[in-house]
Amino acid sequence: MSAEKTVLAVLGTRPEAIKLSPLVLAGKQRKQFDFLVCNTGQHRQMSDQVLDLFGLQADFDLDVMRAEQTLTGITVDILTRMQDCLDRCRPDWVVVQGDTTTSFAAALAAFYRKIPVAHVEAGLRTGNIYAPWPEEMNRRLVSELATLHFPPTQSAAENLLREGIAPDRMLVTGNTGIDALKGLVKRLADDAMLRDRAANLLNAAGLKTGSWSQGRPYVLVTCHRRESFGAGLEAICTAVLRLANRFPGYDFIYPVHPNPRVRETVNRLLATGIANVQLIEPLEYLPFVRLMAEAELILTDSGGVQEEAPSLGKRVVVLRDETERTEGLETGLIRLAGTDPEKVVGFALDALEGRWPLADSADVYGDGRASERIIDAIAAHSSL
Repeated sequence: MSAEKTVLAVLGTRPEAIKLSPLVLAGKQRKQFDFLVCNTGQHRQMSDQVLDLFGLQADFDLDVMRAEQTLTGITVDILTRMQDCLDRCRPDWVVVQGDTTTSFAAALAAFYRKIPVAHVEAGLRTGNIYAPWPEEMNRRLVSELATLHFPPTQSAAENLLREGIAPDRMLVTGNTGIDALKGLVKRLADDAMLRDRAANLLNAAGLKTGSWSQGRPYVLVTCHRRESFGAGLEAICTAVLRLANRFPGYDFIYPVHPNPRVRETVNRLLATGIANVQLIEPLEYLPFVRLMAEAELILTDSGGVQEEAPSLGKRVVVLRDETERTEGLETGLIRLAGTDPEKVVGFALDALEGRWPLADSADVYGDGRASERIIDAIAAHSSL
């Protein structure tokens, strides 16, 4: 390649920051690229924390986060503010990740400028445009806009092939989130100061020390998706209460998402004085990985946790009716419960009473080298 290529990675949420940080770091090691970062600020504090953990700073900040922001408002703000960002850096490529409103709006803004888009974590599908909502439609639309597609698994690639994406425009890479996870787990093992930092952040979030540092077992709970708002989240909280009463020797640790609708429901139903239910503040990625790595069981609606848990050998009850990450189900470490309290409680009982045995860790979503493969593919395509 004769000239340096400018690549703009656009992120705005914590999962995007986690999954794009190792890619940006890999890109910055290549002399043929000028790798820049744009943070839309869709989830301001959480994305900034992740970038700091990986030693990165945003080169452009769109600052779109607002109280009670709507999907329409976020989309309009990102589209409008991306114009100035693209004018200033004039990228040869725009890289987006996954299925957020940030990824869709940034890809559309790049398309309007005829800038090629590389889509990381492409091809995930449930087949239901309302589950997850709006993510399923976001990622379908990004697939229409992208030039290069990087599905994390073969099944994701097959989804793209069925939709008419040419094989020479895609590469199965593994998931960059596993790159981030493996790197951080190694850092935690090697660095006592980093372990202390994680412990201090857990304490600052309100976690009682005995829950995780003195051998007391715990179940980790996360739930934040829009399709669970209302009755679904109430049902999940009911299941957690039943489990907490059934297992007083376990703590149930729930880092509560900052969304006001989530916090109102969770606080109303779970902040009832039960000693072994701990509602704590949202966690940065570093302490969350430490909690996840030591949990007996995880209850979650998070896509990222579904990917990470098999690599850690953790059992997961998925609080969604459908999942686009079907490979995890095949490991025996993940079971799909939806928001039905009976299923959630039943699967948790299987795990905590010994009927759902632990399995070996399984790297079904990647070997930690996805970022290098993506950088190689962008470099090869840029030289054509």
